[in-house]
Amino acid sequence: MDKKMKKISMEMSVLMGVTLSFFLSLAGNLSSGHFTFIGFLSSFIVSLIISLIIGFLVPLKKITDSLVEKLNLEPYKLGKHLFEAFISDLIYTPVITLCMVSLAYMMATRQGAQMPYGPMLGKSMILSMAVGYLLIFFFTPLYMKLVFKHNGITPGVGPQGRPDGAPMDGPAGDAPMNPSDFPSQSELEDKM
Repeated sequence: MDKKMKKISMEMSVLMGVTLSFFLSLAGNLSSGHFTFIGFLSSFIVSLIISLIIGFLVPLKKITDSLVEKLNLEPYKLGKHLFEAFISDLIYTPVITLCMVSLAYMMATRQGAQMPYGPMLGKSMILSMAVGYLLIFFFTPLYMKLVFKHNGITPGVGPQGRPDGAPMDGPAGDAPMNPSDFPSQSELEDKM
């Protein structure tokens, strides 16, 4: 199971990395007023590399789970999801934005543009944090369902079919479990 969870984590990192990089690069280039395909492509590639590095090196799930536990947030509730999206945004977006703005600034000043770095970074950081938060909030549950389905896992049900992950015919090959041991459809939907 640990191997499957690592695979799920890597798939989520790739999906979220591509999504964040694409939309943050697009938002940054459009907000600059000087959109160029080369500028967009270069910032997308750089931010994708950075987000993948962050995704593979930072144990985001462990960090958010630890903070959620310390704050006693209830599972499967909106408050928990809002908080987890905020933590992910704080981990990913500032680093990506700093690198993208620095790259854009270097490219612009090489071409002779005169612009202050601080205001450019501040404006981009505010925009990126807002866009990043919304992206993480909306895409994380969608990607989780997709990745779980791809890996044969139904949220709220163990890998063998029962909520606790034991085989369907009982822990030691005994008679099938009592149907009342299984979660109801509404309980499963609440967990999604």
